[in-house]
Amino acid sequence: MKTVRRRSVIAAAGAALTAVPVLAACGEDGGSSAAADADGSTASGTIRLGYFGNVTHAPALVGLQAEVFKNTLPSAVTIEETVFNAGPSAIEALFADAIDISYIGPNPAINGWAQSSGQALHIIAGSTSGGAGLVVDESITTAEDLRGKALATPQLGNTQDVAARYWLKEQGFATDENGGGDVSVTPIDNAEVAAAFDDGTVQAAWAVEPRYSDLILKHGAVEFVNERELWEGGEFVTTHVIVSKKFLDEQPALVKAFLEGHLAALDFIAEKPEEAQTASNDRIEALTDKRIDDAVIAAAWENLSFTADPIAASLQGSKEHAVEIGLLEEVDLKGIYALDALNQVLADRGDAEVSAGDLG
Repeated sequence: MKTVRRRSVIAAAGAALTAVPVLAACGEDGGSSAAADADGSTASGTIRLGYFGNVTHAPALVGLQAEVFKNTLPSAVTIEETVFNAGPSAIEALFADAIDISYIGPNPAINGWAQSSGQALHIIAGSTSGGAGLVVDESITTAEDLRGKALATPQLGNTQDVAARYWLKEQGFATDENGGGDVSVTPIDNAEVAAAFDDGTVQAAWAVEPRYSDLILKHGAVEFVNERELWEGGEFVTTHVIVSKKFLDEQPALVKAFLEGHLAALDFIAEKPEEAQTASNDRIEALTDKRIDDAVIAAAWENLSFTADPIAASLQGSKEHAVEIGLLEEVDLKGIYALDALNQVLADRGDAEVSAGDLG
């Protein structure tokens, strides 16, 4: 029988996107074609998997808690878990050859690609879309009402921070990295933002699920901007799957086998949403000793989409937004995706292929 081993939780402050030099990233498909041609059913060995104990990483939570990975992957494959609280920690672990594959947000992946000149990682699948936006105190009814107010984001330069600052700039507001400007963008840990909202320290938050729904349902916040409204087709990447380029090159069969398990977890979520919510919450409780309120996780689920499509256009958009607001120097993302293996698995299932668009 294959086993699943869990490593210790690695804590960090948040998923930051730090400024990096201008890089001419020259990523190649590398092991992508080899993975596409590999036979995942004969794979053997260990996959060191990273993920977060958050509902936005539901395919990982379901894959592990509901034993979808165990029931899908070959019996000779072992999954060794490492749970992260922040994207930079996952990227550091991948750089240190401590993990092979990880569920992660878009901006840490962009940063890891830039820092390694496109040599350390590839995005091999989508996972989660949506689930973020601006919630405000009920006294705020227009964008102009935000002037002079404090707006919380999880961390300077993280995915939601970039979205908030870019949206504020579009509304004509100036912000800076120290909380100054027309609107004071204030980094506050996700676990503490509800208290800050309750005591009036902040009057708004650009939050991600389940905090987004929690603020609305339990703390009197009002939805002001659902980020889906800002993206073409209403879809934007919240979580996707990255792989170490070394692992992709050296273990193509294991990569393909994992993708089969990932798609099976997405199937489980689509076909059994209530069971998937319970499994996700069970896993979160096991990892954090805290359970999400049933009404909150149900609302979060409605605000999220789970998909293998990496929604590449939104990754490019996120990068451009970060560059425009001065939190990232220009970096070429062409080649960051390696989707051959995923598309082969999709084709074998009779499903439509996904595209990297201009970033392939």
